[in-house]
Amino acid sequence: MNSTNTIGLNEANVSQLAEKLNELLANYQIFYMNVRGYHWNVKGRQFFQLHEKFEELYTDLLTKVDEVAERILTLGHQPVHAYSDYIKIAKIQEDKGVQDGEACVRGILQGYQVLIDLQRDLLSLASDVDDEGTAAQAGDYIREQEKTVWMLDSYLA
Repeated sequence: MNSTNTIGLNEANVSQLAEKLNELLANYQIFYMNVRGYHWNVKGRQFFQLHEKFEELYTDLLTKVDEVAERILTLGHQPVHAYSDYIKIAKIQEDKGVQDGEACVRGILQGYQVLIDLQRDLLSLASDVDDEGTAAQAGDYIREQEKTVWMLDSYLA
């Protein structure tokens, strides 16, 4: 007999999803701090434009951090919440001391590439186990972030 959680999903499948969501959460948290650091420390001719854009991006990332954590809770699991755990779990590495605007944008592009890959994996897993809520969330994030990647890539061209 299959055991289901309170939203009707198989608990064994949900455990896999929660683990993947915690990996995503860790990457979002490290990426958020990187982008926040770019916002604080960027220098150069494009300062005003980039400073404002980075604030827009980190504000969005912070919202997604909360949404991912809440999805983990909705699935009946606990979100990881210690930075020491984030460092161990995340594929995105801390980016320290970056001030050059183009280097900041390249760091953001790399971060989004990691997030998009993780979210594609999550979307596939969620779809396989009929978790429409997680699949929809991942799909929405992918769509938004692909457009952001295109725009940032165009900025560097």
